[in-house]
Amino acid sequence: MQNAIQKAKECLDDIPVGCVIKKNGEIIASAHNMRVENNDVTAHAEILAIKEAQKKLGTSRLSECEMYVTLEPCPMCAWAIIQSGIKTLYFGAYNSQYGAIESVINLPRIANSKMKIYGGIMEEECSIILDKFFKELRNK
Repeated sequence: MQNAIQKAKECLDDIPVGCVIKKNGEIIASAHNMRVENNDVTAHAEILAIKEAQKKLGTSRLSECEMYVTLEPCPMCAWAIIQSGIKTLYFGAYNSQYGAIESVINLPRIANSKMKIYGGIMEEECSIILDKFFKELRNK
């Protein structure tokens, strides 16, 4: 999760979310939100990391991979994670507005996914980054 937190800190003008994908303990992809920079509403950290991992591995299936993300994924990202076949998902802060893994809806359950899920990993550290971003945004 530490690597995902570092990626989140690299966000410039976007909600600071970082994501890392590992296979066999090695980082094969990493990203942070780039919606503003790319002028692309789909440029969430999870989507960008999935695309990078798929390209690196030469397959759409990431069934031997683990994902670490600093914020509980939204519905778009949750569905992409499920469809890519990620084996295990670790996320930091819970997303009380848009969380689609546990908080608001549970897409893995609806999809009958066998993915292992662990939430609240380094939750305080992940939440501090998000809280700081939104506080600064409100003060502008």
